[in-house]
Amino acid sequence: MTLVTELRGRFGVEPILRVLNIAPSTYYRWVARETHPDEREVEDRGLLTEIVDIHDRSGHTYGSPRVHATLARRGIRIGRKRVERLMREHGLHGAFLRKGWRGGSTKQNPKADPAPDLVNRDFTAGAPNRLWVADATRIVTGQGVLWLAAVRDAFSNRIVGWKTSDRCDTDLVLGALEYGIWSRDVRDGQLIHHSDRGSTYTAIRFTERLADNGILPSMGSVGDSFDNALMENFFSTLKIELVYRTSWRTRDEAENAIFAYIDGWYNRERIQKDLDWQSPDEYEAAWYAKNIDTNRPANPTPEPALTS
Repeated sequence: MTLVTELRGRFGVEPILRVLNIAPSTYYRWVARETHPDEREVEDRGLLTEIVDIHDRSGHTYGSPRVHATLARRGIRIGRKRVERLMREHGLHGAFLRKGWRGGSTKQNPKADPAPDLVNRDFTAGAPNRLWVADATRIVTGQGVLWLAAVRDAFSNRIVGWKTSDRCDTDLVLGALEYGIWSRDVRDGQLIHHSDRGSTYTAIRFTERLADNGILPSMGSVGDSFDNALMENFFSTLKIELVYRTSWRTRDEAENAIFAYIDGWYNRERIQKDLDWQSPDEYEAAWYAKNIDTNRPANPTPEPALTS
């Protein structure tokens, strides 16, 4: 309809409507609504402004559930279906999974003695730093493969440590662990670190570092995503919202984008249904406000993980 309005001065309304196969009555009803919108249409326009702002701030990743929840956080109470309609009518949608996505592969050292499974697919925790899950995944760049190792807190879903490298080795996963230990309040005997049985996690250097910090090792089976579902969930989200929608010439470009996503967006702002529509940082802050711990040091400001 907007096209008709733009061209009517040059060609006239009726010829354009005939070419576009639009009934004149349909066009003039639209003109009347634009000129004299009713109360609901005025409200819809105001809501659409908020919806577009939320959608843009999410990097065009939020679908209607998160947009609806964010509107509620802003004090705007409307029905979910109304949000869905407005987004659909204006071509707004969230990020979605591409067909053919496959997770990374796990290489097991047959000579290693894996740790027992202390989690048994129960990825719940009553407080921060009680259960961490860890894994690594590959990301393709124009320069070659970039590996990302990450550690996630099961309590708040916060990514507490991560590192990238051009190799998937013990240094990679150890770097992600060190990031988590440095930035969090880890206490002897209170934290379980859960991973698969990949050779990087069964390496002596890695298991010794866990022991040095009083962290209990736990391992699921090899190649079973359900045994480490919480970490697989994060990697899937990362790839849907960032990796599959972007291409990078170099590993450095990819690392910078991952830093912005994890430390600038995912931990601080991205709301999650499982967290009562709060971000991981907000969820933890609310918990600490109710469970004051004078011995808990303030978390230092995270710095970018370094690519080796």
